[in-house]
Amino acid sequence: MSNPLLPKGDSELDAMILNEVQVLLSEKRTSLSTMRTGIAVFAFLLSVLSILIATSGSYQLQKVMQWLVPLLLLNLGLIALGVYLIAHAFRRIHHYDRLIDGFKRKHSKLAELLD
Repeated sequence: MSNPLLPKGDSELDAMILNEVQVLLSEKRTSLSTMRTGIAVFAFLLSVLSILIATSGSYQLQKVMQWLVPLLLLNLGLIALGVYLIAHAFRRIHHYDRLIDGFKRKHSKLAELLD
């Protein structure tokens, strides 16, 4: 008996390899979306801090300290989240690039398609 999980012909092997590369490319797109989210978190923080700096002349620091301290702590947490999202996305993108390069080295037809 033959194993149904093993590819039988060259065309089935090519289809399986293409499917694996498509999965890797979709995972890479997901990592790029994660990086975009991290960048958006930083953009949000910059806009909040810009508003605080622009309106700083219209309030006294001692009177708004009970609101400013939690806001700055929240900003620090969001900075940590943004750094984590971007760093994690970079690591995953490099990982998927290495896997795709490995497939391209093993299969010349794939290298022609992806270059």
